Amino acid sequence: MNKFESRQPQPKLDTDEGWVVQVYGSNRRLLCVLEPSHGWMFLIGCAVGLLVSVIWVNAARYSLPLEPTPPTELPALKVD
Repeated sequence: MNKFESRQPQPKLDTDEGWVVQVYGSNRRLLCVLEPSHGWMFLIGCAVGLLVSVIWVNAARYSLPLEPTPPTELPALKVD
């Protein structure tokens, strides 16, 4: 029996755990932590912002102007 055969297999890495980004300052203090939920919320916010801006531009294009249009003919002058 070979001594390499008796070794237990090494544990496999679990890739379903996700990721975490930790940002440290120059004095080695933790500044912020970014988790997967932060990334998803950022992407959802960008998508919602883009959708709102597209709807806003299209609605503004087809809406009536706020100021009344000036009349094309001048009113007749009333002379006493």
